[in-house]
Amino acid sequence: MITLDTNILVRFLVQDDSEQASKARAFLLDALATGGLCFVSDIVLCELVWVLERSYEFRPEEIRHALRRLFLARQLTFSSPEQLQKALAAYEKGRGGFADYLIGEHGRSHGSDHVVTFDKDLLKEPGFRAP
Repeated sequence: MITLDTNILVRFLVQDDSEQASKARAFLLDALATGGLCFVSDIVLCELVWVLERSYEFRPEEIRHALRRLFLARQLTFSSPEQLQKALAAYEKGRGGFADYLIGEHGRSHGSDHVVTFDKDLLKEPGFRAP
């Protein structure tokens, strides 16, 4: 198994650098063809969402679509698929960022019942409270 860095997924999704995009695509297709697995950490996914939002000005629905596609890729494996799916579902409906909901899901998996935050938008949602 090989761990992917955020920039591999960015190049694959955005295709903004033709040489790197081609290498990323070839690498991922080779992994699929050979049955190889590529690990994608939760940190990489949070970075990916941030980069797509900030640097490439992706709309939320474009980001959600990209994440759904990645979650279905057979050559990719994730440390917490159930938490990622729940965080994505909350991100699709909520006011916060993907990372906010993933933080909440990780907390719940360790027995937490809420996230303490100063984020006023998140305070309107279940599972988030002010200090």
